Amino acid sequence: MLRRMLGLGLVGLVLAGCASVRTVESEVQTFSTLAALPAQATYRFERLPSQQAQPQRQLQVEGMAEQALALVGLRRDEAQAHYTVQLGVRVEQEDRLDWSDAWWYGPGLHSWRYGHLGRWPGPWAHATPWYQREVSLALRDTATGQVVYETHALEEGLWSDTANLLPVLFRSALTDFPAPSPGAHPRRVELPLP
Repeated sequence: MLRRMLGLGLVGLVLAGCASVRTVESEVQTFSTLAALPAQATYRFERLPSQQAQPQRQLQVEGMAEQALALVGLRRDEAQAHYTVQLGVRVEQEDRLDWSDAWWYGPGLHSWRYGHLGRWPGPWAHATPWYQREVSLALRDTATGQVVYETHALEEGLWSDTANLLPVLFRSALTDFPAPSPGAHPRRVELPLP
């Protein structure tokens, strides 16, 4: 009987873990001169020389952004685009020391101590990868050449699956399109990872 209860408990834990949704938190800042969704909501991508030098990577990024743009009512049309869209993606990784795993022994301590003392911890501490991802998007009116919408979304964390996170960051960046939040101050946006 006890085994059966333990087995059911384990199954419940596994199912609860599978049912949980991962949320992506990002800091978004938007600037817009658009009051409403334009009547001619068509666009084409504008590629910088550095983006043209990496066509395969750029196609992947554009595919991610295209899905987010479609969700806010913008349609890609290379021949009759009312806007150009310029994209930017920045991904950086750094190794951060886990100070909680540092043990110390030194003059004046007279014994082993656990924790951070403000010095290099030596071989006992381990590094943890930390990622910072940012996407940007600028919408330029093809008739006037003016940028009418600019947005940035920044996310930081331990997750290494950048290819899964970038589409969510583009969706976050376009939250409340076309109007930004009042004052265009950075705001936190939370979206589920599909």
